[in-house]
Amino acid sequence: MKCPFCGYEESKVIDSRPTDDGEKIRRRRECIACAKRFTTYEIIESVPIVVVKKDKSRQAFDRVKLFNGMLRACEKRPVSIDQLEKVVTDIETELQNSLDREVTSVHIGELVMTKLKELDEVAYVRFASVYRQFKDINTFMDELTKLLSND
Repeated sequence: MKCPFCGYEESKVIDSRPTDDGEKIRRRRECIACAKRFTTYEIIESVPIVVVKKDKSRQAFDRVKLFNGMLRACEKRPVSIDQLEKVVTDIETELQNSLDREVTSVHIGELVMTKLKELDEVAYVRFASVYRQFKDINTFMDELTKLLSND
């Protein structure tokens, strides 16, 4: 870390502790050249996730939009808000941990369906019917048949 007083590029950490909000690490440093002390903060780098839609347009990942879509699928089902929040957080974490900064809406939809299938099968079918744009009752029945054969 470059010293703000003399510009020397080496310093040693004297004290390190989290900030009150727990989002950053506060470090007290001492310059090896001039022995002056200064404070630095370490934060997690937040790299935005870009969603590539079916029409090839791009937009920033929106966790609220994801949550609302899942909430509609889970309407009047025994799925708690906490369960939905956890699923959204799991999906967002999985996307953040991947090396890809651009992810397709198809990939996100598949992640949602996988999670909903574990959580509530009716919510899964509701989400799939909108996501996969079932054209008729036969397509819908095919999906239900797949669901029943996997049990």
